[in-house]
Amino acid sequence: MSLNRVVLVGRLTRDPDLRYTPAGHAVANFNIACNRPFKNEQGEQQADFIQGVAWRKQAENLANFMKKGQMIGVDGRIRTRNFEDKDGKTVYVTEVLAESIQFLEPKGNNADKSGQNYGQQNQAYQQNNQQYQQAPQNPVAEAGEEINIEDSDLPF
Repeated sequence: MSLNRVVLVGRLTRDPDLRYTPAGHAVANFNIACNRPFKNEQGEQQADFIQGVAWRKQAENLANFMKKGQMIGVDGRIRTRNFEDKDGKTVYVTEVLAESIQFLEPKGNNADKSGQNYGQQNQAYQQNNQQYQQAPQNPVAEAGEEINIEDSDLPF
């Protein structure tokens, strides 16, 4: 038996980067900072910075409703992959493939730049996320073909 499960709580270090595959599937790359449970010798809080990926409607919701600095909860699994960069070097990537993302900002939070408050954003996200939860979890399953992502589509 094997198990690959990750639960993270932290803040987005940048706005999610939403893109679309050639087949039209949404994919969002994001980074989350998770505080370590201890401080360093100087008494400063340290954090781990973890890359994540969300697919389909969940990716669109993340990009539309969450911004840099906002706290999220991510439930997913670790995925490793590698590819050759433009210089022919092998690049290894470890990331969290998000299966569920929750907004964790407290209700009544100050209004964001667009004037919507968090409660309105969270309600809209939860409604949109219901559609995602009913969709197949495998983004390739419906298409029945391999996703072709060019090197120029990768954020690194």
